Amino acid sequence: MSADSGATIGRKPAASTADAALPRGATLAWSAIAIAATYDMTTPLDLAGILAAPSLIDPVFLDSPLRTHAALDADLGCRLLAKDETGNPIGSFKGRGAELFAATALRPGETVVCASAGNFGQGLAWAARRRGHACIVFAAENANPVKLDAMRALGAEVRLAGADFDAAKDAARRHADEHSLRFVEDGAEPAIAQGAGTIALELLASARPDIVLVPLGNGALLEGIGSVIRARAPSTEIVAVVAANALAMKLSLDAGRAIRTAAADTLADGIAVRVPIASRLPRLRHCCDRVVAVDETRLTEAMRLLHRHLGLVVEPAGAAGVAALLVEPDRYAGRLVATVLCGRNVHPALRERLFA
Repeated sequence: MSADSGATIGRKPAASTADAALPRGATLAWSAIAIAATYDMTTPLDLAGILAAPSLIDPVFLDSPLRTHAALDADLGCRLLAKDETGNPIGSFKGRGAELFAATALRPGETVVCASAGNFGQGLAWAARRRGHACIVFAAENANPVKLDAMRALGAEVRLAGADFDAAKDAARRHADEHSLRFVEDGAEPAIAQGAGTIALELLASARPDIVLVPLGNGALLEGIGSVIRARAPSTEIVAVVAANALAMKLSLDAGRAIRTAAADTLADGIAVRVPIASRLPRLRHCCDRVVAVDETRLTEAMRLLHRHLGLVVEPAGAAGVAALLVEPDRYAGRLVATVLCGRNVHPALRERLFA
């Protein structure tokens, strides 16, 4: 395959498918050395656990392709490595962490309850069904119907509650408490982050990027990838990416404490966090060097670029890393940059608008 037509690094075959402005350079930086290693209910992820994780995760979620494309590089002004998590049965990276959590933390026959914008719910439903667990997923009343239908198809009982993801999470937690069921919070369980860390193991087996751009929601993806990069490629810069319309995680990491926002109104529902998980913030600060915010226009521009050059339909959260390249092109010029295309499950109305 020629460079111009695109290349794929990795064992899995390529899967074919087919706005408000923020001041440029809005970033945040810290010294990881200054971050304390002990903090509330949280310890550093066990690298040995991440190394062992692939043996416990359904292989359909492993060894995702690493995509490159010369014309896309030319448009972006850097050399891009795109870790493509869209080709597995649920169309996102969430199966990795959900599988590891179900394999290591659930008791036989235990019913599990979670809240989800849709992708983690699919992952947990998949993992629960494989192991004989009932799965109840709470989602916002305005959740993406594609994701709702997919969760139901995987056997989850889906309940709609609240105006956004965090309101649905409150309802899920109450339901689990009232019925003595197991509540799992994506972003709070170390096993979920360890499962996400397997993405970085695969990435580093193929390349040593200068910079890794990681979409940041509640933080499991950043914590998993960041833990591996810090241990195995400490010179690699780790940049977390949030939506400019959902700034709670950026504000919280900047301040060193959890800061809630009144709303998280973004197309990128997978990273639309309004209420951070306070206990994970110190670890997340250790796992990244800076945070950048990307506006809605650049999110959709990034989606179009990925569709044009790679033939992939990537949801807004999955395109966040590429959107960050559009926000700060000079910073990444000529560098080897990796990002995770973490999901493909686009809302039907947005898909019609961008790709019809």
